Amino acid sequence: MDLPEFSIADAAEALGSGQLSETALCRAYEERIALVDRAGPTLGAVLELAPDLEEQAQACERERRAQRIRGPLHGVPVLLKDCIDTAGGMQTTAGSLALAGHRAKRDAWVVERLRAAGAILLGKANMSEWGFMRSLSGVSGWSSRGGQTRNPYALDRSPSGSSSGSAVGVAANLCTVAIGAETDGSIVRPASINGIVGLKPTVGLLGRSGIIPVAHSQDTPGPMARTVTDVATVLSALVGVDPRDASTHEARPHRLTDYLIGLETGGLQGARIGIARSYFGLDAGVDAVLEDAIAALRDLGATVVDPVPLARLPLPLPAEVTIFLYEFKHDINRYLDEHPDVTPRTLEDLIRFNQQHAEQVMPHFGQEIFEFAQSMGDLANADYRAARDEAIRVCRTEGIDKVMRDYELDAIAGPTDSMPAWPIDYETGDRVEGGCSTMPAIAGYPHITVPAGYTRGLPVALSFFAGAWEEPRLLRYAYAFEQGTQHRRAPTYPSSIS
Repeated sequence: MDLPEFSIADAAEALGSGQLSETALCRAYEERIALVDRAGPTLGAVLELAPDLEEQAQACERERRAQRIRGPLHGVPVLLKDCIDTAGGMQTTAGSLALAGHRAKRDAWVVERLRAAGAILLGKANMSEWGFMRSLSGVSGWSSRGGQTRNPYALDRSPSGSSSGSAVGVAANLCTVAIGAETDGSIVRPASINGIVGLKPTVGLLGRSGIIPVAHSQDTPGPMARTVTDVATVLSALVGVDPRDASTHEARPHRLTDYLIGLETGGLQGARIGIARSYFGLDAGVDAVLEDAIAALRDLGATVVDPVPLARLPLPLPAEVTIFLYEFKHDINRYLDEHPDVTPRTLEDLIRFNQQHAEQVMPHFGQEIFEFAQSMGDLANADYRAARDEAIRVCRTEGIDKVMRDYELDAIAGPTDSMPAWPIDYETGDRVEGGCSTMPAIAGYPHITVPAGYTRGLPVALSFFAGAWEEPRLLRYAYAFEQGTQHRRAPTYPSSIS
């Protein structure tokens, strides 16, 4: 079948009316993945399809015939980032050959929630290996397991990372929606670069057990989709208390059951939006798109406070690097300890594996970050505690919190990425030079990105972020902007952009 860009509601209508069955929908995605991802443009976004895909679809069909519809995600195919555990036949490898063959015994919390909602697990998406935590000169979207994921808006351009395959899968209509994971920018940056919507929730809103970690103080899964409505729908299905993640208990009084409430075209009326102009100035095309976006915010009824003094942080922020090194060593060792079937038992074992298989694992870049992390002490170290205190002071207390309070803001907006997608380059690595992700990531605060236009055919996105648990407000603003501007358009897979 000629597969349209189904929203969740579109899929539900087609499935509910009998126009389409779950089996037919999954087969249509399988065919499209074969034609677009593995042939044709050869995007490299999907690592593997679920071996029980047809069985999942048939189970959904039986429930539908019995009028046991679990919710709006019933029968909807979802692509998962390859750091998210799935019990059964699919592997979970963080893109690394070191974990090839690892099949978790238990679903990650978010997978349990998806199954409970009736969603179909379509497959695993490629990612920047180890969440871009292996090398200082890494390349977004490349993994030793899956090779290079490519940007559907220009095949020679970066898909950004590390939820690269999840973003490309959504953008290229290889799935209905996807789940990514972020520590700093790994949802919002690839979403922005690939012209889709991505939400990094407040840390603790969604359970993180069963997800290969980077740094627990900032890690969170999150939804990626072509519309704000679909992001809100998936978020509604994922929230809940994860018994294996203590951070989710703090979210209990702030958690909603329906994040679609409040999505209105007039949602920006009366909102005070501060403009983080410190993130402008790196690319004239991006700046021009964002100036139009600011004008649209005013036209849609927002009071725009321009500028607000939110500092442009150095990339990388030294305190954040220290946090990552300490927490990655601690967290990856804990994950491996919880999965005794995995042959590498420690970060030290992973380093040794990479050395022994350097030709396959390190053809383009090394493992300096692994080695730096291995040299770190434990989380009781004074340097780690000082770095965490400094990062919170800069990004939360004297950053977002202060600006929001001093200027009486409802949200802050700016360019998700200060530059459009850069050429894939294995000699120099990525060229990430600006954008809004670091401050809300370190603060643990929510951050949503929504398409804002194009420069030279490449997507540009607008970010909204605010304080903890403000997902409903950010979704409302992003929805009003999306509906009022309608910028997103499907990719056409050019080989390059002049």
